[in-house]
Amino acid sequence: MQIDGISEPAFEAVRAAFEENFRTRGEVGAAVCVYKDGRKVVDLWGGIADLETGRAWARDTLVCMMSVGKGMAGLCVHQLIDRGEIEVDAPVARYWPRFAQNGKEAITVGQLLGGLAGLIYADAAPENSILDWDVMIDALERQAPEWKPGTQGAYHSMSAGFLLGELVQKVDGRRIDAYFRDEIARKLGIEYGYGLDDEQIARTARIVPNPGSTTSNAIADRSSKLGRAWKARPAGGHYYNDDAFRRAIVPSTNGHGNARAVARVYAALAQDGAIDGARILSPAAVARLRTQQWDSICGMTDRPYRYGMGVFLNKPPMVPMGPNPNSFGHPGAGGAIGFADPDNNIAFSFSPNFMCAGAAVGDRCESLIEAVYA
Repeated sequence: MQIDGISEPAFEAVRAAFEENFRTRGEVGAAVCVYKDGRKVVDLWGGIADLETGRAWARDTLVCMMSVGKGMAGLCVHQLIDRGEIEVDAPVARYWPRFAQNGKEAITVGQLLGGLAGLIYADAAPENSILDWDVMIDALERQAPEWKPGTQGAYHSMSAGFLLGELVQKVDGRRIDAYFRDEIARKLGIEYGYGLDDEQIARTARIVPNPGSTTSNAIADRSSKLGRAWKARPAGGHYYNDDAFRRAIVPSTNGHGNARAVARVYAALAQDGAIDGARILSPAAVARLRTQQWDSICGMTDRPYRYGMGVFLNKPPMVPMGPNPNSFGHPGAGGAIGFADPDNNIAFSFSPNFMCAGAAVGDRCESLIEAVYA
């Protein structure tokens, strides 16, 4: 299997693990990137981007990294807090008046970021409506919290991207895709975002579903909590390969990029919000971002999680981010992840097209993380 890119001698174990993933763990196509002390020390890619055509994974291949995009949407809100345009303790309804329906009038921005809003469903959204932003927002405005806000933590699997994205648009005027592109992607010189154009679609890897994916199977079961939450989208991994999905703005699940882009974002966060002279957050904002909001069984997935304000906190084996408990980041359902380890000034990202089995990030991702710290 052809592996391209660079890995510095101190991180040759990452290259070895990446190669081993293809030999013995069923890897199809993927990229991995590591930053250390603000410097890129691993940037590898290889395998097949599209099994139907045989197209190889190239340096500029993009792939859907699924829920990694929710963490990126959270960064946009934290930027607006940094600028004084949003107050973290203010009710969301101050900026988004129609949000104040069915018991949501007192939900704060901090509760929204921290997975404490209890707003995990959008029951009024019809099936197959998830690509229609206005329909989804209307459904969330009408939705009542599942429990008293602030009393239970839950990963807002479907709703977080819409909620944070609409808050950004209400305050700033730009859609979440434009805001992220202008204020984060361009500043850092990365290719990651929501809503692809035709040229980007031509470079996008085709997702390979895994029948052993716990999350995908739960979404397909409309009687489950995840199935109820995601009923507005078709079940099955094939959906990630539809061009309509790739062009749409669904920040909970369709952020596209690659490990190189996501690792650079987290490399900035590992250094108090700046890299190579480009600042995306203040040190205070990074500290706020990684402040624990809850550590318990998630009210959405029934899985043990630790959660900050828009990101997960390190909690192996469900969300493994190395040995440092202060690491923080965001995984995606297929096994993609990006995280920052501020104590060791390390940033890591992995972007595969073959979805992992189980409910965590899978053995391919785990082996690479272990190799970083080897």
